[in-house]
Amino acid sequence: MSKQRVSWENYFMNIAKEVATRATCDRKKVGAVIVRGRTILSTGYNGSLRGLPHCDEVGHEMENGHCTRTVHAEANAIVQAARHGVRVEGSEIYITASPCYNCFKLIVNAGIIKIYYGEFYRDERITKLAKQLGLELIHLGKTQT
Repeated sequence: MSKQRVSWENYFMNIAKEVATRATCDRKKVGAVIVRGRTILSTGYNGSLRGLPHCDEVGHEMENGHCTRTVHAEANAIVQAARHGVRVEGSEIYITASPCYNCFKLIVNAGIIKIYYGEFYRDERITKLAKQLGLELIHLGKTQT
């Protein structure tokens, strides 16, 4: 009896969940995976600026109910690709939580054409803008392991 394989979408979202385990802000652990042609290009998780202490070491920097000490997972995945000379234009991103407005703008300007996310997180503007841009915004909800 053969076991059914997990879909590609759930496979990459499951990897994003694993990436999130590296996050260093205990308020919300988020992971992101950038993929093109079923190949992982880059990953990122939320954490402090390179070389500075993390939230789980020194606490949070709170502004308007948000921790601003961390760089978001999506931004870190895009920056990681840039640091290594990896082109992300035409790729897809898998994120454990939907992007904030600022990260959504980074994703769009990086040329990423499809966003998969696990849970919806806060900002309704991204839904409207994604529709205007023709960018696919796909809620995967709970994924298989």
